[in-house]
Amino acid sequence: MQLEIFFDILCPWCYIGKRRLDAALEGFAHRDRVRIVWRSLELAPDEGREPGPTAAEEMAEWMDPGAVPARVALIQREGAEVGLTLDLMKARPVSTYDAHRVIHLADREGRAGPMAEQLYRAYHTEGSNIADPRALTELAVTAGLDPTKVGAVLRSDDYANTVVHDRQRAAALGVTGVPSLSIDGRPAFSGVQSAAALRAVLDRARPSTGKAVQTYGAAAGG
Repeated sequence: MQLEIFFDILCPWCYIGKRRLDAALEGFAHRDRVRIVWRSLELAPDEGREPGPTAAEEMAEWMDPGAVPARVALIQREGAEVGLTLDLMKARPVSTYDAHRVIHLADREGRAGPMAEQLYRAYHTEGSNIADPRALTELAVTAGLDPTKVGAVLRSDDYANTVVHDRQRAAALGVTGVPSLSIDGRPAFSGVQSAAALRAVLDRARPSTGKAVQTYGAAAGG
């Protein structure tokens, strides 16, 4: 079974969705035959590398400002239910282009899940600048990556084509937002459903024969 995850680090719902998917996969009878493919889908490809307004302040630019407090409270409440502390008054949107490229590097090392977990926590809980090369490298090392390899990626355009391909793949599967999931190339569906709902989808899907490489890390980043 190939499970494609379309995501962006800036999205708090992607972090929530990751935890719910972790729970859905826990104890899944065919988990050892699930191959996770991380698909980059930048929400704000024009963002710069230097932090600006907070996530909450930017929300007020595309929705009714009066509705922002309730929306922030909803996100924080949903996050807390899966053990997350999401601080939209601390997180400041930046470019996630390099972060996605590092995740693709991590995927080759079988560490994509832990790498994503480090990035989500750093951005949504600690308010770190995940576009900063030094911060990215430190997070990657924590996730188990070789800093030399990370530096080589950040100094090059490695995985740039992968990021572009993932956006094209999203369009082909009808993905209009993140987090979205697709099983074995079928039409994408929301990845922010409850763990029980996601587990039901997995149970209905028929894993392919043979054992696939597991590339999705646990919620704790392991």
